[in-house]
Amino acid sequence: MTPEFFRNTFGQRNDAIIKQLVPTATDEQIAKWGERKEELYREVAGGRLVPLPGAKELIFGLKELGFKLAIASSTPRINILFAVEQLKMKDLFDAFVGAEDVKRGKPDPEVFLKAAQKFGIAPEKCVVFEDAIAGVIASKGGGMKCVAITTTNPRRALQEAGADLVVDSLSEVTPQQVLSLLEGS
Repeated sequence: MTPEFFRNTFGQRNDAIIKQLVPTATDEQIAKWGERKEELYREVAGGRLVPLPGAKELIFGLKELGFKLAIASSTPRINILFAVEQLKMKDLFDAFVGAEDVKRGKPDPEVFLKAAQKFGIAPEKCVVFEDAIAGVIASKGGGMKCVAITTTNPRRALQEAGADLVVDSLSEVTPQQVLSLLEGS
């Protein structure tokens, strides 16, 4: 897997990535390999996860303003729960949407629309935080605002994908900025 392939598929579901790597793979093989990849991730990441700088402060600030928070990801729910439990942040989120909850992965907006639907909130009243090009495209395709973080992709690529705000760190984002992104909606 080249760095370019990684960047181009980052944020997509396992089935989409594996089909590109091994076009002749059966659905059964894809499911087996995807499950093994996720097991290896949890083995390697156990005890090593740390929140991005500014993440906890931003989450606490958004909660104080009354925001409902969801994690909507292309990864299986087991990985979402693994991560938030490792980070001791599970109770900060109101909903989780994972790969098994949707039929289509990013750049399709289905995962984000499902999260909005769980809260009964119109997509234009939602802000997505993303570091993947596919995720930025998905958020904008769903009619949502998007804050993109340059942890995986360069600023220019995230801007070209349509992000409303691009930052190098979550510590640059205030709850008030998030609120003002929504004011025009």
